[in-house]
Amino acid sequence: MYYLKTLIELVRDIFLNRKLLWQMTKRDFKQRYLGSYLGILWAFIQPTITVLIFWFVFQIGFKSMPVDNFPFILWLVCGMFPWFFLSESISCATNSILENSFLVKKIVFRVELLPIVKIISALVVHGFFLALLFLMFALYGYGVSIYNLQIIYYLFAMICLSLGLAWLTSSLTVFMRDIGQFVAMFLQFGFWGTPIFWNLKSIPEYLQPILKLNPAYYLIEGYRQSFIYHEGFWQNWHLTLYFWSVTFFIMFIGAWCFKKLRPHFADVL
Repeated sequence: MYYLKTLIELVRDIFLNRKLLWQMTKRDFKQRYLGSYLGILWAFIQPTITVLIFWFVFQIGFKSMPVDNFPFILWLVCGMFPWFFLSESISCATNSILENSFLVKKIVFRVELLPIVKIISALVVHGFFLALLFLMFALYGYGVSIYNLQIIYYLFAMICLSLGLAWLTSSLTVFMRDIGQFVAMFLQFGFWGTPIFWNLKSIPEYLQPILKLNPAYYLIEGYRQSFIYHEGFWQNWHLTLYFWSVTFFIMFIGAWCFKKLRPHFADVL
């Protein structure tokens, strides 16, 4: 009950400070690209160029074969776009308190909002990529489906997972600066350990259940189910139950850890 109460208190703070969160998100965008001619457009340009490079390499260069009768590039971006959000939100949120130490030390401020600002920033960029995803499917001749609405559910699931990890890593990083390096290594390993570039069916059957333990697998496959396979998340109820069990556990631990360590942030910084 204590963990649940802590989590509810932090979620309540998010709702009560929603206007402040949006103002801080706009400030974060401006600061991140301050001094560059294109400004916040770089937030959208860099990942777009990455997608174009992969499209040229795999579709034009390697002439990759379709996956389950779908163009490889569409199958690929359905996995890459949610990973972009997960990776950016977790990596940026990890250092959010260190980057804004002046807010922690000098004024009374709801410190738990700092990691959330990074998640919202990543969410804004992800909205652009969702629009790009619909456009790519339209260009390849695939129309809109009722299953596409599941993206709202999977997006909510990604935010919950990112939020729990953000509270955990950002609070620990204040006391152990190496956490940021471990997170970067973890994300790099997770990128190649999640079926983004490769199909799970190509892996021996005895290894598939192990790889499905990765929460990112549920999200990546969820996007593909929504756009490609047209399957409902309720059809994989066992994976859904597992994912939310892990996610709520991470959120409880992250919220508890953040609340316990928060009083000591100013002393360390």
